[in-house]
Amino acid sequence: MGIESILGIAGSIITIAAFVGFKCDLVLRFKKRPIGELYEDLLDKQITDKQRRKILRRLNNYPEINKRIKDEYIEHFTLGKLGRETLFHDICNKNDIEPTPALIKDVVGYNMSSNTTKMENLKQYTKEELHKDSLVSSVEKETSDNTLKSFKEQTVYMSEMLMTKFPDACNRLIGILEKHSVKYAFLKGTNDIWCRDYMPIQTESGKFIQFQYNPSYLKGNKDWEESRSDVEKVCRMNNIHAQRSDINLDGGNVLICEGRAILSDRIFSENPEKTRQELIDELSKLLECEIIIIKALNSKDEDFTGHADGMVRFVNKNTILGNRLVDDYKYIQDDRRKIIEKYNLKYIDVPFFTTVNRDSAIGIYLNYLEVNDLIVVPVFGRDEDKQAVDIIQKAFPNKVIETINYDEVALEGGLLNCTTWVIK
Repeated sequence: MGIESILGIAGSIITIAAFVGFKCDLVLRFKKRPIGELYEDLLDKQITDKQRRKILRRLNNYPEINKRIKDEYIEHFTLGKLGRETLFHDICNKNDIEPTPALIKDVVGYNMSSNTTKMENLKQYTKEELHKDSLVSSVEKETSDNTLKSFKEQTVYMSEMLMTKFPDACNRLIGILEKHSVKYAFLKGTNDIWCRDYMPIQTESGKFIQFQYNPSYLKGNKDWEESRSDVEKVCRMNNIHAQRSDINLDGGNVLICEGRAILSDRIFSENPEKTRQELIDELSKLLECEIIIIKALNSKDEDFTGHADGMVRFVNKNTILGNRLVDDYKYIQDDRRKIIEKYNLKYIDVPFFTTVNRDSAIGIYLNYLEVNDLIVVPVFGRDEDKQAVDIIQKAFPNKVIETINYDEVALEGGLLNCTTWVIK
């Protein structure tokens, strides 16, 4: 064999080896990480949105996504307050991506067999949004014979309109819920954010009672009347079955704890066709509680709803938190003292303040959200904030207290209890 042949063969071997080495290097260099790991990178608070856009472009090349994330979405993407679930909702909703069980498991990490409820919430939430312009959500379909299945944990539901109208406040609240592993979902078919008022009231035995939602304070204002949610429609769309009552009553005017229920006397003016005793007897039977009636403010200009959840809250059946009496009207002070004596209650003062805007709920610390072992208290950037939080924490030593800026919602007339529906 000639020297030229030998050199030629050697050169070929070197070329092939170099090519194989280069190919192996490419495989190692561009070997894809699991899509779930890349998704976690998106949530990294230490990187910039510019870096996140690069990650989104890489995600878009995965076969699970198959280039369905739109260029416009990537170019304008910002993480903001989005968390693990809300980011997934956002990507699917705005890019017409069907959240299949496999996709949810691969990206978000929920295993269908071990976390079916959460997976179904994610899938249902996004699937129905593909045909709508606004943000829609899911509810767990776990009702039977007016009673939810017995769960130890509670779930927080919010109107889809809360995310649509107040995304920053909604995302702040969701961030707190996710931090404490609280289950949440959104109600579809609603016209306003005040879901506490129009959703059924759940008794301590688990039954749902659907009262009439026709409050007098919405009448005479065309915009308000048109914004009133259709209760039957909302329940039907969310597969909620409830026992119906002809009593006109908002959920925000009902506080239940250990066989007792507190309502304000606004219940009487909202149901003029019934006597006071008839109402109390019917409510006691429906709610399975002893009924305690407290006085609301006389002037609807000062408190147009007259809801109990802006005046008092239960700590336990024998203890209530209430707006600081010395700062309230004398007739309110007199009423509370009578109630305290009649029902042998302990009353704990909580500071409050009013603003020039009478429709605003700013200053009402008692309209907090209580779910499981968590209480989320609204704060307003005032000296009273710390005092109120400390008092609530002392009243609930075994609960975690979180605070939130909810001012943009408060300016509309309500706070956390008003915009959430908590059931078990």
